[in-house]
Amino acid sequence: MSVDVKIVADSSADAINFKSTIPFQSVPLKIITDKTEYVDDTKLKIEDMVKYLESYKGKSSTACPSVADYLDAFADAENVICITITGTLSGSYNAACIARDEYIEKYKDRKVFVLNSLSAGPELKLIIERAIELKEKNLSFEDICTSLQEYTKNTGLAFSLECLNNLARNGRCNPIVAKAAGLLGIRIVGKASDIGDLQPLDKPRGAEKAYSKLFERMLSEGYNGGKVRIDHCFNEDGANTLKQLIINRFPSADISIDVTYGLCSFYAENGGMLVGFEK
Repeated sequence: MSVDVKIVADSSADAINFKSTIPFQSVPLKIITDKTEYVDDTKLKIEDMVKYLESYKGKSSTACPSVADYLDAFADAENVICITITGTLSGSYNAACIARDEYIEKYKDRKVFVLNSLSAGPELKLIIERAIELKEKNLSFEDICTSLQEYTKNTGLAFSLECLNNLARNGRCNPIVAKAAGLLGIRIVGKASDIGDLQPLDKPRGAEKAYSKLFERMLSEGYNGGKVRIDHCFNEDGANTLKQLIINRFPSADISIDVTYGLCSFYAENGGMLVGFEK
């Protein structure tokens, strides 16, 4: 039996256990080393992966979902909303687009909308939540897609990282910047740029300064009391500190805290935080 609308997102959304009022499926990326492969799904033991990668000195990489993975996720949906990690970090968006073309070629009366988020982690979670809200308002599929494109212009991603080793090893970050992270307590605070790059901007020293700078970065990007989704890699205290900074300024802000899953834990590394927010 087919479903009306289904939301599909790759696992960079940190939404593997996301509770949805309409059909939703997370499509896993993979984290690969010379000796092992981690599939970013509900079976992944994130703490074991993070600890292993901290001591691992060899090459590591990530792999996007295949076209077949996306086709399996689209399943029998009449209309699919597919949200992917930024195309500058992964081939996930391209794979989803190929799957879309194959799907609508096979099922002429079905529709697939693929959105390149230009982001990762909790910003995608906001987009998923928005898609559900729009569907619950009984908007047409076309109107939902148009509204989501507009919504992404008013969301952002900021991050605070204690370590950038995996980003540097994968060519996602300048090695000189990566070496600075962790030295003498230096953190790296930055944002997702308009073209989907991860852009380091500040180098505060110490955790408290990092969280203050992270909040300042949110404000400078246009945050004014809207929704905030905080995902952390074994840094719940830091996430709660940031939450309190936000509440002190915006007491009624809708804020939730969750953990990073495999892909985002790989890039955020131990102690890192990703923050999705409405502008």
